[in-house]
This record gives sequence, structure tokens and C-alpha cells, in this order.
Amino acid sequence: MLIDFIKGLAVTFKHIWKKPVTFNYPEVKRPQPAFYRGRHRLQRYSNGLERCVACALCAAVCPPEAIYLEAEENDPKRPVGAGERYARLYQIHQIRCIWCGFCEEACPEDAIVMGPIFEMANYKRSDFVCNKEQMLDAPDKGFGEPIVLKVNQPL
Repeated sequence: MLIDFIKGLAVTFKHIWKKPVTFNYPEVKRPQPAFYRGRHRLQRYSNGLERCVACALCAAVCPPEAIYLEAEENDPKRPVGAGERYARLYQIHQIRCIWCGFCEEACPEDAIVMGPIFEMANYKRSDFVCNKEQMLDAPDKGFGEPIVLKVNQPL
């Protein structure tokens, strides 16, 4: 019993002089690893158009059915997205979501990604339904150019 006590004190004295690994959380945020699956984000192209073409593959592959979207035809004069359709309504119910990343894998346009945002606490249950406006990246954060196919153009 005395030997166990001495071993415990040895561990204590080994760590007592080391620098603590503590972050002052609200002011200093710990960097997240590249593979971290945080809150969902909807991305844009570099010209500001939305990448989502409302194919609903993300909603189809979602195991808990946490994704809901409604598609609408894109107006050629004032396009919202790069495709023929865009997601007029896009919602993710974060309480239902199991953060599996299947939606990210299924998206052919790389429109939805799971980003580094981890601060998602809310007081009301209704605040856990994340809308399209909350998830859309700023237009200046867009990347890539959309592929525009003309009618009767071979692929």
C-alpha cells in the first residue's frame, strides 16, 4: 500500500512542473483537425452562384432524415444557382443529425460540407433547425467556376 502511495506521488511530481495545456475558451479557441465534422455549410461558386442544384441526394442518403429541401426552377435572367434548379428551401434539423457526413459524400456539386464550427448551443428546440440563410457561405468565399452546358451540346 505504501508503494502505491509513492507511485501516485511520483506521477504527481512528474507533472507538477510541466506547463498546463489550458485554453482560455471564449477568447482563445482550440484549432480543430481537418477531418472535424462541425456544423453544415452550403458553398458557392466564385461568381456568387449557389453550388446546390437541388438534386436531393443529400436528403435521400441521410439516415435519420434530418435534411429537407424544396427545389425551384432557376430564372435565367436572375439566376440563384448554376443549374436549372436551386434549393428554394434547405433545412437541416441538427438534433436529428448524427453527423455521419453521408450528405457531404453524396453531393455531386460539393455544395454541402461539414465545417469547423462547433459552437451550436441554443435555448429553444426550434433554433436547432438550420436554414439555408444560416448555412450559406459569403459570396466572396466561393471557389471554382460553374460548368454551363448549352442545349444540344455533347458532354
